[in-house]
Amino acid sequence: MSTVASAPVLEISGVSKTFGGTRALQDLSLDVRGGEVHAVVGQNGSGKSTLVKILSGFHDVDDDARARVAIGGEPIHLHDPEKSRAAGLRFVHQDLGLVGNLSTVENLALGPGFETGAGGRIRWGAERRHAEEALDRLGYSFDVDAPVHTLKAAERTGIAVARALDGIDAARVLVIDEPTATLPNTEVAILFEAIERVRAHGLGIIYISHRLNEIFAIGNRVTVLRDGRKVGTYDVEDVDSDELISLMVGARDLEAHREPGDRPEGEVVLRARGLTGPTLLDVDFEVRRGEILGFAGLTGSGREELAPLIFGAGNRAGTVTVADREIPAGSTRAAVAAGIGFVPPNRHAQGEIQGMTVADNCTITGLRRHVGPFGFLRRGSERAEVEGWIDSLEIRPPDPEALIGALSGGNQQKVVLAKWLRTDPAVLLLDEPTQGVDVGAKGKIHQLVREATKGGAAIVIASSDEDELCEVCDRILVLNDGRIRGELTAERMNPSEIVRMEL
Repeated sequence: MSTVASAPVLEISGVSKTFGGTRALQDLSLDVRGGEVHAVVGQNGSGKSTLVKILSGFHDVDDDARARVAIGGEPIHLHDPEKSRAAGLRFVHQDLGLVGNLSTVENLALGPGFETGAGGRIRWGAERRHAEEALDRLGYSFDVDAPVHTLKAAERTGIAVARALDGIDAARVLVIDEPTATLPNTEVAILFEAIERVRAHGLGIIYISHRLNEIFAIGNRVTVLRDGRKVGTYDVEDVDSDELISLMVGARDLEAHREPGDRPEGEVVLRARGLTGPTLLDVDFEVRRGEILGFAGLTGSGREELAPLIFGAGNRAGTVTVADREIPAGSTRAAVAAGIGFVPPNRHAQGEIQGMTVADNCTITGLRRHVGPFGFLRRGSERAEVEGWIDSLEIRPPDPEALIGALSGGNQQKVVLAKWLRTDPAVLLLDEPTQGVDVGAKGKIHQLVREATKGGAAIVIASSDEDELCEVCDRILVLNDGRIRGELTAERMNPSEIVRMEL
């Protein structure tokens, strides 16, 4: 798509943002023109999400005196979401933010409220017409009274776009963050048609996506971010996919992270055949005793559902066996009994029990060894075991009775890991194992994972962190659209190769 010759509707310069000691954005500058689709690409952690949160008013910038944000040439200060909206910035976030049990009509009214008549009664007819007109402008037509959760993925995305553009005459820039992450390929074209209508209306569009084919399909210009800095802005017609990948990952990542070594040759412990879920399609793989197998893939590739399906936290098709023992679908109890442990990506909601102590969270996978002959819990025995784990995992503070919620994120993750390591698992599933932890804790967790393989465990790591996978895994399988795109071994294991297969 050719470059749009138009005045900028959005200009930002000198924008930086620091969290603790981490610089998420550094001196970022870019502009968006009216009627332009300006793509923003970069690996995880490159600063894309931070940019969106600054524009939406969720985060403030580091230095107001240096940073400049202007709409239509007029400087503005984005310190809260209301100011952002008043300035004409609109957003479609990746999670869409819809209420599934409500209708389209009700979802569109959640922000501005319902139109009411005499006695404060809702004018449902007017609200329904308003919803239908908002969707028609974008090229959508479906039942606006149906619960949102019953609609197609593309239709739900259309609702989010329509909601963002409610009062379109006041809108200047639409920011769309990973809109196709969960869309089937057959429905992406529907969204692109809606984006074209918005572009034709004269709005500037910031389009954030990992999928480079989409950038070339609808983009005019593309800005590449790496490690919080802008690498450059390019006309889409002047670059190709290989160039963008090289710009995203940087020259330092083109070398393999590890020297080829001996692959584990133990017996197969975990075997999956025809593993199928909402996104995964007929996936086959094996993991041997002492092996660390990694799974890479963009959001929506099936990576997020792989470990939960193996663990029984969801219905699946296909077979999963541990040491030739088949694990029935949907049974976490059977998975645990077969020797599978699972460290989920959201430790707060799924991996730990807030309000309970470190000791309680650590030993919840099996208190039987600390129960005396009359059924009483031997607290001294339990405490001694937990103190051993605290010492070996370097958990701080070293207090078994501390509430787990009082620990840092990295130390909480160590407790969740200890909960499963103490069971001597045959298979350990790790889903985003170091997400949100500091560098020191990350290194310790990787060390513990390697030590677990020495005891004979088969490890599966699903992660969006390409560097992490290259550092700890013996092999990496890359998922794309629910299927295995390819396998990487030590000779080719580097972030650049992973990204090429993911896109």
